[in-house]
Amino acid sequence: MNLSRREFASVMAAALAAGFPLQREASATQAASLYNVPRTGNVHLLHMTDCHAQLMPIYFREPSVNIGVGAMQGRLPHLVGHNLLKAAHLKAGTAEAHAFTYLDFERAARQYGKVGGFAHLATLVKQLKGGRPGALLLDGGDTWQGSATALWTQGQDMVDAAKLLGVDVMTGHWDFTYGEERIKTIVEKDFAGKVDFVAQNVKTSDFGDPVFKPYVIKEMNGVAVAIVGQAFPYTPIANPSWQTPNWTFGIRESEMQETVNEARAKGAQAVVLLSHNGMDVDLKMASRVSGIDAILGGHTHDGVPVPVIVKNPGGQTIVTNAGSNGKFLGVLDLDVRDKKVIGFNYRLLPVFSNLLPADEAMSALVSKVRAPYEAKLSEKLAVTEGTLYRRGNFNGTFDQLILDALMDVRGAEIAFSPGFRWGTSLLPGQAITREHLMDQTAITYPWTTLTDMRGETIKTILEDVGDNLFNPDPYYQQGGDMVRVGGLSYRCEPGAKMGQRIQDMRLKGKPVEAGKNYKVAGWAPVQEASKNAGPPVWEVVETYLKAHKVLKPPKLNVPSLVGMAGNPGLA
Repeated sequence: MNLSRREFASVMAAALAAGFPLQREASATQAASLYNVPRTGNVHLLHMTDCHAQLMPIYFREPSVNIGVGAMQGRLPHLVGHNLLKAAHLKAGTAEAHAFTYLDFERAARQYGKVGGFAHLATLVKQLKGGRPGALLLDGGDTWQGSATALWTQGQDMVDAAKLLGVDVMTGHWDFTYGEERIKTIVEKDFAGKVDFVAQNVKTSDFGDPVFKPYVIKEMNGVAVAIVGQAFPYTPIANPSWQTPNWTFGIRESEMQETVNEARAKGAQAVVLLSHNGMDVDLKMASRVSGIDAILGGHTHDGVPVPVIVKNPGGQTIVTNAGSNGKFLGVLDLDVRDKKVIGFNYRLLPVFSNLLPADEAMSALVSKVRAPYEAKLSEKLAVTEGTLYRRGNFNGTFDQLILDALMDVRGAEIAFSPGFRWGTSLLPGQAITREHLMDQTAITYPWTTLTDMRGETIKTILEDVGDNLFNPDPYYQQGGDMVRVGGLSYRCEPGAKMGQRIQDMRLKGKPVEAGKNYKVAGWAPVQEASKNAGPPVWEVVETYLKAHKVLKPPKLNVPSLVGMAGNPGLA
């Protein structure tokens, strides 16, 4: 134990004052060992990403399916369960094993409690900043979307919470779905003089001018550190382009190299990329762009306990990804000497709300922003008999619930639901409240659709999404997981070529005919013409839940996989 007596006493006093049962020696020891991160070096960065507007502590189940194909097979982040524990040298049955894997989720969740919550995250940020002079808190984006209160306040609840948390630099993705004007207002007014919003890859569509600052240089302990921003490259494809009609995105690898070179020329002794590329894209970029010392990544929600070191022509780059839903906080200490990084230490800390006392100021803010909506949020719609979660390449039980609701309420034979990664988990016996439902569906384009679709079109859609997920070139991957499918069974060969991954599509046991029309329900259409096409998805699912009252564990509809035997990204 490296905790000093003063630090240990501080942790204990704060926990006891907050009413947590840390007077038990085991809990106190656990908290002290988890959150005792000795300071090293002279550049200190804290990193959060993809919190998806979760202000409150939640349950969140990690994936049991995160398949890597081609060169990515068997490499981080495409390891699950015991394979991930082995790679990270973590012991099964521990709090960290629960945080990073799906293993024994229900029992472990009841033992260790909820994760995240901005009030508990704030306590950890203050503790770490207090021991690290000049430390910066970096936010990788997907911060203003994902909850009812964020949707209903146009992200204002999260903007205020981020400022109070002490975010210094931010980039984005889902945040852009509030539209250009709303983003400009936040960046130019709310964030002015407080938070730097950076994104080197977002340009105006007319003249190609930067929309945001590409990077900022911060002075820390005598070291000039450049923080370069990389927003999600495929925002206008994965989300409605009509929400950002005057902006273009993209990976922009050559411009990234130019930006890094420029920052170095202006005196940056260390360069850190705050990225929302997704980890596979970050790993490729790290191998091709020189001069980036570390990439603090997001988008793919991978809680990666150990960094990946990537060699490139200029040296090496540290690549990380810090999970999602406010569940983790990354701590990167760099030792910079003679304008070079000569050493580093990295920890990805799980935020256990039972082990971290709530920060009073943040608790007050959260209570204030939630107060007008509490009755609506807390209304019970049904009770679940099984664990509900959304995470994994092909489906989750909450995804299946949405699919079942779409088919039942809209009268469809087949249903599609986007492969979104955000959304909280529920344990057996929990009431499903409106807040839980909104955690899965709170977007600015929530409309449901009902379409007559030919069999050949259905296959084309599945092939297209499959290529976005399993293309062996990370630069052609658009991030999300496979579209969730209800009613339709099929085989999937992730390692096959485009057009050959989807096989043997069947509906009620009969082969799907290429020229036949099928009634297909869906939601979250990206085309502007589909505005108000049908009722918002949360209304459809709420109707379904109220009709059932007690929800039996949904039967997951997942494809039969071909060629994946032994893949360490598959439980």
